[in-house]
Amino acid sequence: MKTLIVYCSSHGTTEKAVQLVSEWMEGEVLAVDLKRDKITFEVRDFDFVIIGGSIHAGSIQRKIKHFIAKHYDELLTKKLGLFLCCWHDGQTALEQFDAAFPEELRKISMANGIFGGEFLVSKMNFIERQIVKKVNGITVDTSNLDTTAIMTFVMKINATIAHV
Repeated sequence: MKTLIVYCSSHGTTEKAVQLVSEWMEGEVLAVDLKRDKITFEVRDFDFVIIGGSIHAGSIQRKIKHFIAKHYDELLTKKLGLFLCCWHDGQTALEQFDAAFPEELRKISMANGIFGGEFLVSKMNFIERQIVKKVNGITVDTSNLDTTAIMTFVMKINATIAHV
């Protein structure tokens, strides 16, 4: 089973989550940061596709939206997993997840995950630091990355893979 993970990571939190997913996944895994990696790949070459990103200013990264739009019809034919790294939890996190991914993809996805998030103030530019301080009152690196949610997500996918 070949799995493609496409994601965007601005300050490294989503990349941390992807590293854990990749490590715990069964089968062959290719992880591609759409923001940084210059890897050529074809979605059709993979049995399973995982798409993930994080919330910035209330929205998932533009490169994730573009990838979904470009490959939408093909994604509808794939085994799919979707995840989001976001600071919020509960209803707010669910609303952000729903806004990040099209309804049809959410419905067919075999695993959906909300992995928590981080404010890595040390990696932010001046404007980002000021916004985070004003909106969330956070001035130092802070994490609520949920490794249990990541493991649960991977276990759902591995269980699906085992039955193929």
